[in-house]
Amino acid sequence: MENSTLISILRTFHKKEIRDFKKWIQSPIHNQREDVVHLFDYLIASDHLNQDKFLQKERVFSKLFSSEPYDDAKLRQSIHFLLKAIEEFLIFHEMREDEVRSKITLASVYRKRKLDKAFGKTVQLIDTIQENSPYRNEQYLRNEYLLQNEKYTYIADKKRTANEVYLQEVSDALDATYLADKLRQCCLIRAHQRVVTIDYNIGMLEEVLQYIQNNLKLLELPAIAIYYNCYYTFIYPENDSYFQALKVAIIKTGHLFPNDEAKDIFIMAISYCIERINKGHLSYTRELFDFYKKGFEEKILLDNNAITLYTFRNVVTVGLKLEEDKWVSNFIRNYNKYIDEEYRESITNYCMAMVSINQKDYSAAMRLLATTEIKDVLIHLNAKTMLLKMYYELDEIDALESLLESMRTFIQRKQMIESYKANYQNIVKFTKKLIRIKPYDKTQTEGLRKTISEASPLTEKQWFLQQLDKV
Repeated sequence: MENSTLISILRTFHKKEIRDFKKWIQSPIHNQREDVVHLFDYLIASDHLNQDKFLQKERVFSKLFSSEPYDDAKLRQSIHFLLKAIEEFLIFHEMREDEVRSKITLASVYRKRKLDKAFGKTVQLIDTIQENSPYRNEQYLRNEYLLQNEKYTYIADKKRTANEVYLQEVSDALDATYLADKLRQCCLIRAHQRVVTIDYNIGMLEEVLQYIQNNLKLLELPAIAIYYNCYYTFIYPENDSYFQALKVAIIKTGHLFPNDEAKDIFIMAISYCIERINKGHLSYTRELFDFYKKGFEEKILLDNNAITLYTFRNVVTVGLKLEEDKWVSNFIRNYNKYIDEEYRESITNYCMAMVSINQKDYSAAMRLLATTEIKDVLIHLNAKTMLLKMYYELDEIDALESLLESMRTFIQRKQMIESYKANYQNIVKFTKKLIRIKPYDKTQTEGLRKTISEASPLTEKQWFLQQLDKV
């Protein structure tokens, strides 16, 4: 049973869901079998869901039917009815999450039963809920279409004459729903293609874009404006006007999207900024920082109350490049609790060391890095690179040479993507050349400068060139 759908679902239940479902299956409307109630009680007791020995079929059967010999078919029947009850429970609660959709279903029931007064009151209530909705995303537009369609169907049932049936509202609502959803899917596809090379056949895309261009009033709808500009930002990255329009739309209407969708939008904008920075357009560093700052301050970029190591480090790195030391320090203190506990102390020390380096407090940075064991390979190597640069700038050559040898050994024996391995091998190689260069030997200096300038990958290229300027 341990790998069954039933167990997988129950392992996701939180305490309130367990309490609510227990009431659900105790109601004869949803369940009339005592064995189903007993099976649920047994499974949620103690730590039964997480220990395989408690999920052995024979053991479960003996708890349900203690006086009977094991009957696999009978146990499977109990499991089937419990799973069926759970699925109905989940469907019910999922539908209740969308109040408008639930009320539209109720209005449909009243319409079919010819209960005009009840239908009218329900539709009036839905109009109010829609008007006061905090969101204006695709789901809002879809609900608006379903509402208008329900109104039309009611009128059509009452008035059979064609010119008395008003279809324009239904058509407009359906158009808006389709356009917003289509553009969102196109943006998600383009974002995915930046990571994985896959060809997609995006049907009717050109028609959708042309239709919006011919009906610019549609861009007043937040769900269309954001994804329209986001799509063109991906397609024409060199044209900054699309990104600026996207940024304005996010600032003005980003709050009109639920958190999970707002996160997708922010990540798309952040990915664009990172790509532009990687191509040498450093002016996007401030844009990137602003998205990070807003995204975390408004809890948009928190993923199930968690932050990955790389995102945390990226925020710190970008902030320090812009001399936002105070904000970065506060970010580290206030948001390190969202990092996996296994890595929390090490990544906090690592990031605080970055702050110390930015403030030229090398002794504090060295203490933090020297006493921190970082398990992630790439962040570990980045920390060693930070130490390397400090040792060189402080002229601690013995410590630097020892570090270079340990880095060389570490890189050689660790598994990592070849481009990452090549980058850190280049850092070690060029540092060794840098400390052996003869002062005032212009030929040797310029030769090394040319080699470093042409080297790839080399993330610390700018630092190496700066050091050569000082030789």
